[in-house]
Amino acid sequence: MEQKKILVLGCTGSIGTSTLNIIREFPTRFRVAGLTAHSSAEKLNILSREFGGVPALLTENADEKELKDFIFHCGADIAVNGIAGSSGLRPSVFVLEAGMDLALANKETIVMAGNFVQKLAEKTGSKILPVDSEHSAVFSLIQRYGTGSVQEIVLTASGGPFRNFTREQLRSVTPADALRHPTWNMGQKITVDSASLANKGLEVIEACRLFNIPPEQVKVTIHPQSLVHSLIRTKDGVLYGQISPPDMRHPILTALTWPEFVPNSLEQLDLAAGAELSFFPPRTDVFPMLPLAYEAVQSGSAGTIAYNAANEIAAAAFLAGKLPFTDIPRITGAVLKTAPKKEPVTLDDIFLLDTQARHTAQQLCNTGLEVFH
Repeated sequence: MEQKKILVLGCTGSIGTSTLNIIREFPTRFRVAGLTAHSSAEKLNILSREFGGVPALLTENADEKELKDFIFHCGADIAVNGIAGSSGLRPSVFVLEAGMDLALANKETIVMAGNFVQKLAEKTGSKILPVDSEHSAVFSLIQRYGTGSVQEIVLTASGGPFRNFTREQLRSVTPADALRHPTWNMGQKITVDSASLANKGLEVIEACRLFNIPPEQVKVTIHPQSLVHSLIRTKDGVLYGQISPPDMRHPILTALTWPEFVPNSLEQLDLAAGAELSFFPPRTDVFPMLPLAYEAVQSGSAGTIAYNAANEIAAAAFLAGKLPFTDIPRITGAVLKTAPKKEPVTLDDIFLLDTQARHTAQQLCNTGLEVFH
């Protein structure tokens, strides 16, 4: 068996760490072709040495050309993009331009530039394989049942640490409270997004773009156990779901081995051990980031760029203790109203809209949202 050469972007984060664990388990099937990290220089050097002195790039001070050259010259077959936030978009573009397949955990790539990157992938012959557990599940189910059979997609959400909180309780939650996720171990930003349901909003947008399905056919259900990773409803009304323990190594392995099914050492769910599955409707009145996502995707690419940018700025301000948790959707909603209707065409158009939305969001953070009071 020829080894698949893997580039791991964001190798010291949660997705990168899980990817390297998969590679360690299958040394004859996979090998590391290159590694990037943002600022963890010591960890990056240790990992590079562990995997045979593979090329490694610290991206914190690297310019665009340096990053592009690194990706083009590492000779990978597939890149796993585990970079958090909008900074993951350019690496995704460079991967596709290099003709590599893209195992994508960076949902902002699709939220900001879904049409652009999909056209690029078609041009270069690259495949985009989703690594989000929800989209990985939907991808696998659609592969089995066919696009034409799908009536709707049902994305599951854990509900985060504030699932049962009232609006009044949410006003006083702290960053430490938001980072106590009940089922997943993730980075800070995505954990806050899970608490606000912004993460599910981003996933709704991503599902619409990845699977070319209108937003009214993408549903969300709260599933606290995080065992059913998503479902599809076929046109005969039957639901089909993917079920496994909440471990990101499952969707990473799926992306790296697709279309094969590979035996592995990952934990399997034993239904006889008493697993419980419960489902509830999302409380969109208490968690408005979810309905705002539907509003964004209906308004077009400029709207989804604004949604993502405003949420990143507001979530960062909350984590820094400069903004109440309940102001995250207020800022996002206000910025969304400023999004132009014109569709971006080039990558420069996309980043210009992103910059404008961030500027507006930052102004709102700085003024203390007087406009809302």
